[in-house]
Amino acid sequence: MISTVLVANRGEIACRVFRTCRELGIRTVAVHSDADEHALHTRLADAAVRLPGSSPQETYLRGESIVKAAVAAGADAVHPGYGFLSENADFARAVLAAGLVWIGPPPEAIEAMASKTRAKELMGIPSLEHVTENDLPVLVKAAAGGGGRGMRVVRQLADLDAELTAARAEATSAFGDGEVFVEPYVEGGRHVEVQILADTHGTVWALGTRDCSLQRRHQKVIEESPAPGLANQLVEEISELAVRAARAVAYEGAGTVEFLISPDNRAHFLEMNTRLQVEHPVTEAVFGIDLVALQLRVAEGEPLDSNPPHPHGHAVEARLYAEDPATDWTPQTGTLHRLAVPNGVRLDTGYTDGDEIGVHYDPMLAKVVAHAPTRAEAVRKLAGALDRATIHGPVTNRALLVNSLRHKEFTTARMDTGFYDRHLQDLIHQAPDPHAPLAAALADTHARSRFGGAWRNVPSQPQLKRYAMGDTEHEVRYRHTRTGLTADGVRVLHVDAGRVVLEVDGVQRKFEVARYGTDQVYVNATTLTALPRFPDPATQLAPGSLLAPMPGTVVRLADGLTVGAAVKAGDPLLWLEAMKMEHRITAPVTGRLTALNAVPGQQVRLAALLAVVQPD
Repeated sequence: MISTVLVANRGEIACRVFRTCRELGIRTVAVHSDADEHALHTRLADAAVRLPGSSPQETYLRGESIVKAAVAAGADAVHPGYGFLSENADFARAVLAAGLVWIGPPPEAIEAMASKTRAKELMGIPSLEHVTENDLPVLVKAAAGGGGRGMRVVRQLADLDAELTAARAEATSAFGDGEVFVEPYVEGGRHVEVQILADTHGTVWALGTRDCSLQRRHQKVIEESPAPGLANQLVEEISELAVRAARAVAYEGAGTVEFLISPDNRAHFLEMNTRLQVEHPVTEAVFGIDLVALQLRVAEGEPLDSNPPHPHGHAVEARLYAEDPATDWTPQTGTLHRLAVPNGVRLDTGYTDGDEIGVHYDPMLAKVVAHAPTRAEAVRKLAGALDRATIHGPVTNRALLVNSLRHKEFTTARMDTGFYDRHLQDLIHQAPDPHAPLAAALADTHARSRFGGAWRNVPSQPQLKRYAMGDTEHEVRYRHTRTGLTADGVRVLHVDAGRVVLEVDGVQRKFEVARYGTDQVYVNATTLTALPRFPDPATQLAPGSLLAPMPGTVVRLADGLTVGAAVKAGDPLLWLEAMKMEHRITAPVTGRLTALNAVPGQQVRLAALLAVVQPD
């Protein structure tokens, strides 16, 4: 039996595997980069081994270093998690060659299916070799890995070469393999997948369907099981295809077969992921199983039951990202001061309060999962939990998630992969609470009271505080009177440093207030920045200045880009890499490049001046 498992991964999935191992009495070993020395997965493991460096290429993509770490730590098995080397057949072989148990499918099965090009050949589906205007739109995809990296939709033939270059670079960075291919892009389709689990005795389970149609940059955002609204015949068809694919490669362990369901309800094979998926918790909830425990059982040679358990109810998962959907999904960094969700939902995360969100890895903070007897109940439960969650730190996609779950197209199960193309601008903003600045001001005044928080019951002049809330600035005026605090006709019922109760139009409203540092304030789900009473003159930037929208690494410049070059608005000038994704920086105006402060390989901080384009 397995006694010690090394997880060749980081973050949320490493913590997830460790949790099951602890429940089974199995010791755990983490590997960590220098950037992850104090990460949650490093702290949770029974032992941890350093992988020198911070980038994925130096650390989590170095298979030989991970195998050495497993041997040095006394592990007898390796779990790959997802991403990184989880679908790398050479890594699986290296683990087995070291005399360790590989908690995954045989290397030959990975080789057959993990490369999407080879998987399509196995399934008899050709890739596009020579793209013409008649083939558009097409999708450029990385042959290895997943998670939306190395994927680009191309609608104009003139853009194909640039998108191929960007996809290759992103795939190389994320998976260590720059192979990409091109396939037709189905408009208006639904992304549906089948979870499979196979043992070493010939049993293959098809564990229902999942719908993963809500995606940004081809990376899933909200997933659910079962996929709603599919005809029974279609469910049977794709389930049989998934089992057939698994048997064709003598598959063992957990895997997922993915399909695109076209508007005419035809199933198009996309790929087989030879690993555990990010969205596996929804299947676990519906079937009442632990997929990681079953992976371990299969790896130990134990048989599965002849038939899988029966499903019950509906489960929905939302991925909480440190990113700003309003600024082209820009990754966000900084301190995660507080993360908590209400009881009754599942929280899978790789972070805890006080952790730093860095630039090197995926920006996903957590997965939040709700399970209920019906889809409507599960969706309502998840939306409510996210709405009431405490998230103090970098900007997140919380508002997008809540608004998506409550959108009529989603609640009626009429969504497809173009959902965010149609509705993004209506979903990214959360209406700010107009009374949040007042609650923040009152709590701050209480905290600053020299009488330990006691109010002086004497009249005073009106007090003024200023806050930025989103893109707007708010002034708050209040005063002490002999009967207490008054503010714009709002009755103040209770104030302390962390809680304010106001009566607004006869309704009692409660505000939880938290302050970090000198200016960051959180009031319920509203984020505020305290402003000085007399602000300094703003620092002026030259028109056409390009600032780094995130900390990251300059990976390349546009061909021939030099100071003095003429550029057009929207022309790509340089590319930044942050959190394993490439971000294109374009000219803000038409004019001439008068300054260029970026070179390939350079690390830049948030808001660093990259270039200046002087407008014509």
